[in-house]
Amino acid sequence: MHKTQIAGGVVLNAQRLICIVNQQDTSWSFPKGHVEAGEEQLTAAKREIFEETGIKDLTLLRKLGSYERFKISKDGRGEDNTKPRQITMYLFTTTQQKLQPQETGTPEARWVKREEVANLLTHPKDTEFFLRILPTIRDDDI
Repeated sequence: MHKTQIAGGVVLNAQRLICIVNQQDTSWSFPKGHVEAGEEQLTAAKREIFEETGIKDLTLLRKLGSYERFKISKDGRGEDNTKPRQITMYLFTTTQQKLQPQETGTPEARWVKREEVANLLTHPKDTEFFLRILPTIRDDDI
């Protein structure tokens, strides 16, 4: 089965808060989205972060890794097993504070304390990935 390539990021601000986004008013995740044909993953991650949060000022710290999961179903309560995804994530910092989603499908983006992120993410695989990489995010990354 063909896996859709997805790229996105964990974005930290100067207050050590992490940005998460609401998708279709049904689920919370990190800003991420489809890698377009011929597009580099890092370029796609930056574009998707801008579309879903309004953040343009991004400083890449490092690649966090990849994981696989299915797309969240439209109601936010399960998985769409027909749509497997390969998700590649990067760690960024930003000096921007104001979040202003550019897409209509992303009604809200918010800054959240690191210790609250895992409780807000909708998809268990997003939570599992975040908890795995959380110890690698250091205060001196900011």
